[in-house]
Amino acid sequence: MAKIHISATNATDKTIRTIDRKRERERRFILRKARDNAEEFSAKLVQRLLDRDVIETDSVQSLRDVFVDQLKKLPEMEEFDIQMKVAPIRTLIPDPNILSLYLTQYIIEDLINHPSIEDIFGDDIDIYRAIDSVFKVLRPQ
Repeated sequence: MAKIHISATNATDKTIRTIDRKRERERRFILRKARDNAEEFSAKLVQRLLDRDVIETDSVQSLRDVFVDQLKKLPEMEEFDIQMKVAPIRTLIPDPNILSLYLTQYIIEDLINHPSIEDIFGDDIDIYRAIDSVFKVLRPQ
């Protein structure tokens, strides 16, 4: 019987594919859970952003509605679109939560122009930490 030869590059490729599959499953899980519980997470997120003085708004309800819409549409978005959105802040922290990164960049780029937003305070990392403190419960340990 012939002996199967396993080269170092073959083992490395296999390891990389395994890590990629794990990250993809985690991403799909997080986005589905966020969509399924969009109302609850939106309320918690808005409250956290207001408590930490990250966002100043004149309409809390319109802000909740914006986040509910974002959380519900994220699982159907193309991977490319999500990656393009988070590209400017991808290196913000090691091993980031993709949902927290996306919402951070959404706040920085898009939400700032929303009519009910008066101002947004803090650095990118402060905004990320406030968001991730809500969504870290979705991440498997």
